[in-house]
Amino acid sequence: MRRIWCLKWVTVCCVTLKNSRVKQAQRIQKSIINGLERKALGWLARRQPQWVTSDMLTAVGVLGALMVATGFVLSNKGIDWLWLSSLGMIVNWYGDSLDGTLARVRDCQRPVYGYYLDHMIDCFNEAAMFVGAGLSPFLRLDIAVMAYALYLALTVNVSINAHLKGEFRLTFIKMGPTEYRLIVILMNTMLIALPALREHEGVIMLMGVCVHLSVLDYVAVVIVGIMAIILLATFVVDLRKYASIDPPKRK
Repeated sequence: MRRIWCLKWVTVCCVTLKNSRVKQAQRIQKSIINGLERKALGWLARRQPQWVTSDMLTAVGVLGALMVATGFVLSNKGIDWLWLSSLGMIVNWYGDSLDGTLARVRDCQRPVYGYYLDHMIDCFNEAAMFVGAGLSPFLRLDIAVMAYALYLALTVNVSINAHLKGEFRLTFIKMGPTEYRLIVILMNTMLIALPALREHEGVIMLMGVCVHLSVLDYVAVVIVGIMAIILLATFVVDLRKYASIDPPKRK
């Protein structure tokens, strides 16, 4: 009798787990180069050898993030190491953007496993790249960490809305991860080609303390400001929407 009860309990658990599959949220991606990028990713996915898997491409994305961080850190020894950082951005894009596309092209998506793995790996990748940039001679570490904190806050907001609204927003104001990668590559190239740009330094007074800022610091501060505005605006709009959906209960 106990064995029968245990078998029933296992069956119920399996059915519950199967039915609890996370429904894929609608991907909202309206970046500047989204159309071109989608065609390129589809073309690349259809030409991947059969032995290449989505997990392998995810690992390639991690390798790219480590290359970015290594290039930034080693730029303390020589400016040409920024080429490694830029190459790492391309490698990171290849693995991070192609893993999900490959799964969709081959119709072998794993919504629960893939969703968890992708988000956790993204947190690791971004931490490596932001901190690596902050350890370079061109960007203050405190500004880099601030940018990473805002990135995480936006990621949390997107993940919550993916469950509550069924919308997975990948872009804001026509800008997505690929556009930001291109900005970093452009900044790296300009720093390598223009010595006056990387040697320029501004000084501002902040609470009675002299703060030295490079050109990249100014760019990062602008990006941080934009991210903060996007986060605040999104929070206000979403909160109002959820308040109308879930009004306060009257006794």
